[in-house]
Amino acid sequence: MRYSNRTKASVSAGFAANSAGGSALYKLVRTSRLYEQIVQQIEESIVQGALKPGDQLPAERELAQRFGVSRTAVREAVKALREKGLVEAYSGRGTFITDGTTQAVRQSLDLMVKIGQPDGSTHLAEVRSILEPEIAALAAVRIQSSELATMREAVAVMDKAQQDPDAYIEADLDFHLALAEGAANPLILSLLDSIVGILREQRIRIFRVPGGPERGQIYHKRILDAVERHDAEKAREAMRAHLEQVREDSQAPAAKRTPGKPNAH
Repeated sequence: MRYSNRTKASVSAGFAANSAGGSALYKLVRTSRLYEQIVQQIEESIVQGALKPGDQLPAERELAQRFGVSRTAVREAVKALREKGLVEAYSGRGTFITDGTTQAVRQSLDLMVKIGQPDGSTHLAEVRSILEPEIAALAAVRIQSSELATMREAVAVMDKAQQDPDAYIEADLDFHLALAEGAANPLILSLLDSIVGILREQRIRIFRVPGGPERGQIYHKRILDAVERHDAEKAREAMRAHLEQVREDSQAPAAKRTPGKPNAH
């Protein structure tokens, strides 16, 4: 699940003190199994509603200071929380509380794709074609400056990374998920996050399609332009055209693929 930094201030306040009496929200950890105690305290905060879906945890160093433990213990705790599906960590963005269901949805969809290939991928592509044009239209109306900045940065990275599949694919994911953030609907964000994560494998398989990155960037920039101008209909049309381009590239014969160039999504 991806969330913007809009919730960060409220979370920092929550970590500093609870709203009822101003006392410290967390206690210093003084046991031999430090990371488990950290996990327990964060889980309790989620259950009690002190931490809510979308809230961003403080940085690793700050958490270590507040719990009175090493950064290694904090890293182990975050890893355990991720495995439980309670948080998601994003490079360069931070760690966020999830709604507890995204991981389960992702795992279920991932299993469906692996068992049901090729139909599973086709069905997911259809879902994407239903969701993303309307997401783009909503984002054109609701998007905030921080999400627009993420989209612009992702486009810039993709321009420079057309020979670097890993960097290109990550920026591609950032672009589409920032758009979903811009729609300002957590249910949409959870759904698209699950689908986009699974489609990472499809991106990897088809990144060798000749001209794929260049074609994808044409549509990414059209989508971005429409969203920047808050033109919902143009954003919808641009996303539909982009997904059609993705569909065509994904069906390109393997014999026509050349190594070294990622496909755009």
